[in-house]
Amino acid sequence: MSTIAGRLKLLAALTLAGVAVAGCERPPVDEVQRGYRGTAMVQVYNPRVVAKQAALNAVPEPLAAAPEGGPAAGTIYQNVKVLGGLSIAEFTRTMTAMTAWVVPKDAAPAEAGCNYCHVGGNFADDGKYTKVVARKMLQMTQKINAEWKPHVQGTGVTCYTCHRGKAVPEYVWFQDVDNTAAAGLGNRAGQNRSTPAINGASLPSDPFTPFLLGAEPIRFTGATALPTGNRKSIKQAEWTFALMTHMSQGLGVNCTYCHNSRAFNDWSQSPPQRAVAWHGIRMARALNNEFMVPLTEVFPAHRKGPLGDVAKLNCATCHQGAYKPLYGASMLKDYVTALAAPVPPPAAPAEAPPAEGETPAAPAAPAETSSTSEPASDVPG
Repeated sequence: MSTIAGRLKLLAALTLAGVAVAGCERPPVDEVQRGYRGTAMVQVYNPRVVAKQAALNAVPEPLAAAPEGGPAAGTIYQNVKVLGGLSIAEFTRTMTAMTAWVVPKDAAPAEAGCNYCHVGGNFADDGKYTKVVARKMLQMTQKINAEWKPHVQGTGVTCYTCHRGKAVPEYVWFQDVDNTAAAGLGNRAGQNRSTPAINGASLPSDPFTPFLLGAEPIRFTGATALPTGNRKSIKQAEWTFALMTHMSQGLGVNCTYCHNSRAFNDWSQSPPQRAVAWHGIRMARALNNEFMVPLTEVFPAHRKGPLGDVAKLNCATCHQGAYKPLYGASMLKDYVTALAAPVPPPAAPAEAPPAEGETPAAPAAPAETSSTSEPASDVPG
């Protein structure tokens, strides 16, 4: 096979797989045209990085399917609050998979196995913070798959999407430390401090707090001139560029994966991926505020950042350098029953009919009420 033919075959395979790497790369590199010629709509592929990324995004084999039927886990085990409606077999299968995804047997001795979350000899005990966190993360996974389909679509996520065999996902973030420079040198205003989060650029080093925790607008093109009150500025543009740099690095793509280079701000000329990314930003923000921040008091000090906040997620947490997590392979299809949506609680056991000749028990009398009483509060007393 000629060199050109081999290169074309590689390009075709990369295009089908969607494997992309961002930035200016040293040769050899491959390029795939994604838009009209002359608009610089090109994705750059580095074979060296592609090979490394492929190994990091390998998908583990699913566990054998659980047999159908059997009692619900919540009717047999104690204190099963999220997955109690699963059958015993499916519940056990899910717990086994979670152990392999998060704290496999080859993890550090203090982290490996069931005892990472459970108190030995009393699995119903909520004494370990890791169990409380794991329960919340199960609910987060179910919510992503059920309510954030505009971003995850049918591929979905599992615990492995972020954890990849590590108790703490490799890519999480904490709020930035004080950016005040040494005495007499002024304040860096969040900038000019090289960090991996922004690929070492001289940009704001924490673009996540305003955009993935707060809801600051991610725009810098004003609709009016400055004297009319337009607050868009070069500094605001740099905050936006910092987030975009993170997204490019986290997904392993060029800017033109989501934008048309002739009109970056024009939605009508943007690829469909821009809308998917728009939902992804809002998903990350919602998950941080709904699931991660409320766990602040649950996490011990050694799991928190320098400012006392909990680890939070960003684009890299799931994507880890791939345009789609695990290059689009769906693990959810093998764990739909447990992770695709909240699991209904186990059905209450049917009340046995009275024996022949036995008088049915009379219903309980209603509680006394007064026509002049205040409406009952729905806040527990």
